[in-house]
Amino acid sequence: MSTSERHTYDVVVIGAGGAGLRAALEAHEQGARVAVVCKSLLGKAHTVMAEGGIAAAMGNVWPEDNWQTHFRDTMRGGKMLNQWQMARIHAEEAPARVWELEEWGAVFDRTPDGRILQRDFGGHRFARLAHVGDRTGLELIRTLQNRLISKRIDVFMECTVLRLLTVPGAADTPGAGRASGEPDALSAPAPAPARERGSARVAGRIAGAFAYWRESGTFVRFDAPAMVLATGGIGKSYQVTSNSWEYTGDGHALALWAGAALMDMEFVQFHPTGMVWPPSVKGILVTEGVRGDGGVLLNSEGRRFMFDYIPPVFAAETADSEEEADRWYTDKKTARRPPELLPRDEVARAINAEIKAGRGSPHGGVHLDIASRRDPEYIRRRLPSMYHQFTELADVDITREPMEVGPTCHYVMGGIKVDPSTAAATVPGLFAAGECAAGMHGSNRLGGNSLSDLLVFGRRAGLHAARYAQSLPARKRAVADDAQIDATAAAALAPFAAALTPGSVQAGTASAEGTASSARGTTSARDSARTSVSPSHPPENPYQLQNDLQDVMQRLVGIIRTESELVRALKEIETLRSRARHVAVVGHRQYNPGWHLALDLGSLLTVAECITTAALARRESRGGHTRDDYPSADPAFATLNHVLRLRDGRLVLTTEPLPAMPPELAALFEDAGAESRADRGAPAGGKGS
Repeated sequence: MSTSERHTYDVVVIGAGGAGLRAALEAHEQGARVAVVCKSLLGKAHTVMAEGGIAAAMGNVWPEDNWQTHFRDTMRGGKMLNQWQMARIHAEEAPARVWELEEWGAVFDRTPDGRILQRDFGGHRFARLAHVGDRTGLELIRTLQNRLISKRIDVFMECTVLRLLTVPGAADTPGAGRASGEPDALSAPAPAPARERGSARVAGRIAGAFAYWRESGTFVRFDAPAMVLATGGIGKSYQVTSNSWEYTGDGHALALWAGAALMDMEFVQFHPTGMVWPPSVKGILVTEGVRGDGGVLLNSEGRRFMFDYIPPVFAAETADSEEEADRWYTDKKTARRPPELLPRDEVARAINAEIKAGRGSPHGGVHLDIASRRDPEYIRRRLPSMYHQFTELADVDITREPMEVGPTCHYVMGGIKVDPSTAAATVPGLFAAGECAAGMHGSNRLGGNSLSDLLVFGRRAGLHAARYAQSLPARKRAVADDAQIDATAAAALAPFAAALTPGSVQAGTASAEGTASSARGTTSARDSARTSVSPSHPPENPYQLQNDLQDVMQRLVGIIRTESELVRALKEIETLRSRARHVAVVGHRQYNPGWHLALDLGSLLTVAECITTAALARRESRGGHTRDDYPSADPAFATLNHVLRLRDGRLVLTTEPLPAMPPELAALFEDAGAESRADRGAPAGGKGS
């Protein structure tokens, strides 16, 4: 059975953030027929919330900066659990991607001699974040969007993908989607995993995607041999998050359901500084640029508490007195960095500890003060968005008083397992880039690395997706069978089959006529509630289900975790999954946000189970994963990634060893603390802050 709307492309990119737009542009440049499908409006991607800058070792402020130092900072920030090949590719290629943006029209802040200005950020040894005030993500999206439009690339806005379409194909092996073309010297061959014993699943290859228009509710089918997932993160599975409404883990779930592997899902980053007051804005991001430009963290006693939380691994390069920390902003040659600029996981845990100890701010956070350290004109010039955000949303003038901030779910380091060089997932024809892809950041992402990550690997995903599609003759391209379409359509319409109150209509399922009509893409009164679940189990409200899931994740799988709470979380998630089978919506398919959320619940529950399962298995504390019952890092876990796959419909976790780092790169980490002072010279082109 076919839908009334059907499109054929070489490459379909799902997601219109920085990674998706960059992938689409590159695939187009390779001569592929490309479409972008996005859940929201073009230009509304969550990338705009990446405010501080794009990390790239351009050496505009500090000539000593280079890709090796950026690589080392990234690996150390990720607690060495990163895929080193990805971290190296990222560090080497990031400057070119920034200069490329400039050529395409991006307007960056400038040094006195006219070069792109770079600012300080936590975990980066040198000031290396190219920025546009504190609105860098917005400028990045604006630039890529304008170029996309100029290339006349097709965009399907407010269109949500429900399933990836597959056909039987090659075995599930890393790099199976690798495009033909020149080998990449940076990509060490990954060992193929052992055959999955007892599994009835045989991995297929990509044939397309099945989606629906959010405005009308009608279905649309995309036939394409290559898909690029660039759907962002999972933050809406938590109560307090900086993420926008689109971040429901769609890409993670789509890949897993299609037979791909996920990796490192236990590592969720809680950004240390989100707004905590008023409640209506709780969790909204406060850029790390505030601390990079001189802001300090204070507890209720007015004390800079971060000096109490300097971990040994960063002690050699972190100031241990306020005098040295303050001097660093003007004398980076002899002074060490302030502890407020430690990696995000360290700062978030410190804030959490102060709050739990009763030294928090009146509304359950801590104080972030830049008002007493910089003049008002400087603050308004360097941090215009933050000034506006707090003035409008919290009635706080950050040039006169401190902000109240606290940890907020911000980013997931885990995601789709990809080949480091080609961004190919473990299903042929599937590629992933940006936050929904794993490996680049290890157990913790450094601020600023997200924007350069999505540019570097968005480009690579688009390049290799196009090459893969072009390597397949038109007559050999896979076409999904109608059974997948019908099953997905029926599942999508199931919430309409449950009445609001038990026993109000006779129990049953949607009629064959209604399902068939819906699969063809039509809307009618048949799509409204017509049947009921059994009176023994009342219909479930999708908003209540999401609220209950967010409560479980916030309470039991949050910034601090324990085995007993994780076990309880898995049981509660399973209960929620059972309840979700009875989710009910009223009305019809047009303009129905309740139905949209009911469909998102599948992704939300899937990623919640993945995060919790992986967190339970990692019996140590590392990066964005903190176990109160295993408070130290364990060498036994230091070189292992947790990988998740579906086998016979059940989630199964395995471990895979990290690839060995070559000696010339391993040497960069020898005596890193001792050289932290020696390799600081005088900055070029003005101060880095």
